[in-house]
Parts: sequence; C-alpha cells; structure tokens
Amino acid sequence: MNEKQRLKEILLEKSYRQGTFTLTSGKTSDFYIDGKQTTLSAEGAYLCGRLLFELIKEESTPIQAVGGMTLGADPLVTAVSIVSYLDKAPIPAFIVRKEAKGHGTGNYIEGLKNMPPGCTVALIEDVVTTGGTLLKVIERVEAQGFKVGLVATVVERQEGGSEELAKAGYRLKAIFTREQLLA
Repeated sequence: MNEKQRLKEILLEKSYRQGTFTLTSGKTSDFYIDGKQTTLSAEGAYLCGRLLFELIKEESTPIQAVGGMTLGADPLVTAVSIVSYLDKAPIPAFIVRKEAKGHGTGNYIEGLKNMPPGCTVALIEDVVTTGGTLLKVIERVEAQGFKVGLVATVVERQEGGSEELAKAGYRLKAIFTREQLLA
C-alpha cells in the first residue's frame, strides 16, 4: 500500500464523521473531517508531512518556509519541517496566530527568526471549505513582506474554497478532494 492510500485509510478511520455539523465557515454540513485526529497521530502526522513536502518539492520556485493558521496547521507545519530535514532539504516552520500577541513583540507570526526576509512560503491547512482561513493567513503573511508560493491542504471539501482562493490569485493544491477521499 502506498503512503497516500494509507493516509486515506487513517483519515476515514480517525477524522471522518457523518451527522450534522457547523463548520468554522458557519456553514452546516452532513459530514465533518476532524483533521487533528489524524495529524496528531504519529503515522498520520508523518504521512501528511511526507505528502505535503512532496507537493512543496514540485514547485518551480523554491519554498523557504512552511506555515499556517494555528491550531489546524500546527502539527502539519511541524511534520513538513521534520520530513524536510530528514530529506536533507530543511524548511523551517512558522505559525500564524488568530490574534496578534498581546505582549512582547505583538506579532501575528511565530518563527520569524527562521525565515529569510521576503522569502517564498507555502501555506497549509488540514481541511479547506470556503478558503476564508487561508485568505486571512495570506493577508497576514504578505503584510510581513513574504511571498506565497504554494497554498495546500490535506482535504479540499469542494465547497468553494478553491474558487475563492483562485479569485484572489492563488491555486489550491490538495492531497485529497472530498470526492477522492470518499471514493
């Protein structure tokens, strides 16, 4: 079994639920993907890190840091950073806060000391529905002078996120679309 097939099994076992759920976007859905149940497992984290790192390596412009919005992206950016190190192509991770730090530096972004100024970054998320979280992350990262070279997710719910990101000029790459995950 390949890594992508194994990740699909883990996602369906640990993260996929049927029922009635209110999503971060405010939308109601008949299914929910709790990505953290997969990304906080050792094997799931490794597989997400490995497969997202493969997407990063496909980019023509070198990616110099990987980040996303806390909390969903935290285990993912760590996994990608560790996998990249093991692959002898280390990429530092960073985390974007939901609110600016209320003390000290007041930063939205943690991990800035590991990032070259103005570098090209990959932004990742566990699950994308409308793209709203990623658009907020893009805004905060670009406001700090970084370039967004890749936007990627583990699961694209196919509920408008790709289209909203495309309208803003960004293409979303996914390990799985909802259709692929549930096939």
